[in-house]
Amino acid sequence: MNITLNQTDGNNASLKVSLQEADYAAKVDEQIKEYSKKANIKGFRPGKVPAGLIRKMYGKGILVESINQLLHESVNNYIKENKLRILGEPLPERQDENAIDWDTQKEFEFSYAVGLLPEFELPLDKVSVEKYNIEVDQTTVDEAYEQMQKQFGKTTNPEVSEANDYLYGDLKQIEGEFETKTLLPLNKVVAGADQFVGVKPGDTITFDIREAFGDDAALAHVTGLSKDVTKDLNGQFTFTVEKINRTENADMDQEFFDKIFGKDNVTSQEEFDAKVREVIKDNYDREAENVLDRTVIDQLVDSASIDVPQEFFKRWLTVTNEGKITPEQIDEFYDQYLKELKWSMIRNKVVEDNDITVSNEDVVDSARQKMMAQFNMPEVPAEMEETFNNFLDNHLKQNNGRNFVNEYEALVAEKVLAFVKEKIKVTEKTVSAEEFRNLVA
Repeated sequence: MNITLNQTDGNNASLKVSLQEADYAAKVDEQIKEYSKKANIKGFRPGKVPAGLIRKMYGKGILVESINQLLHESVNNYIKENKLRILGEPLPERQDENAIDWDTQKEFEFSYAVGLLPEFELPLDKVSVEKYNIEVDQTTVDEAYEQMQKQFGKTTNPEVSEANDYLYGDLKQIEGEFETKTLLPLNKVVAGADQFVGVKPGDTITFDIREAFGDDAALAHVTGLSKDVTKDLNGQFTFTVEKINRTENADMDQEFFDKIFGKDNVTSQEEFDAKVREVIKDNYDREAENVLDRTVIDQLVDSASIDVPQEFFKRWLTVTNEGKITPEQIDEFYDQYLKELKWSMIRNKVVEDNDITVSNEDVVDSARQKMMAQFNMPEVPAEMEETFNNFLDNHLKQNNGRNFVNEYEALVAEKVLAFVKEKIKVTEKTVSAEEFRNLVA
């Protein structure tokens, strides 16, 4: 066997594999013997089918299978032994299906396209990012109060509608076949809100649905249809009111405190206010950390000079996602695919250069903590320990072990980001909650 690598340019290469009969003959003979032991052919006892007959009946298929297996093993070993940094995996060069005569040919040559990944420097000293420190203002607290009071408030059915009520009834297209029962949120009306206020059950309102509710997203919410349908929904509609729903804010009493934070965990307005501020602050801090991580990744990708074999990358995406995405979709989202590739290269470089490791125990522990949080379990009761561990083990093994791999990769990314943030310049900037929302919108 002879394997040669011909680098066509800086990041593209052709890998050629030449096979002689001696390279694959022993493997073919071994496979034929195995077939002889298992074959069930009329006129022969099990395990006693002559090898010559097996070769005559199945020889071509066995030859193809053996050579493909040999190619796979040999190419992978060549890449490992020569420490080639490649993109994805080698792709067989397209060739005429009739170019190989499997019946008579003894020597074979196969060619693969290879995308080479370049060495690159990571200029961490040139990366500078801002980390937001969010101040929780009273307006944000008041908005949280209003949301919680509505969530745990009491629903009533008044006789006359007011702004911010919900009208339940029959929505019908005047010139068309569309009709549905739905709940109209009056706070979503963007034009002509007056005609929805002051109505009673049994009243009918006529309006232009596009003018009243505006964009496709709002129409989808109002009608219960998908955006693909609502984009073509226009014209005059009638709405016959059957019921008016109004939510009265819950009182700020002990019952309300208990519903939010648990029995007697908060016992006064002052304690409640402090706890709400703490929760809001924690939520904003987590989001600020997420924004910081995304900014760091963007800065690293932009600052690292990485020359990727573009045409090979597109072909590799097409082959590995065959039937899932089209070449047109690859072109449309290519920038995102490229960013993900570069980030994975940066991540791997940081791991290799700094001996960052993630153990199996780390993966299991991380998945365990997430699962406990999902089920709102501060700790696993002793009597449930075995059941919980079995459930966790099954979860990590699902999707052919992909769940374990995803958890592993998330931990690697987490450790890489933690390492990088210690090396780059991070400047804190204090902003209000409203300013932060506008920044990340």
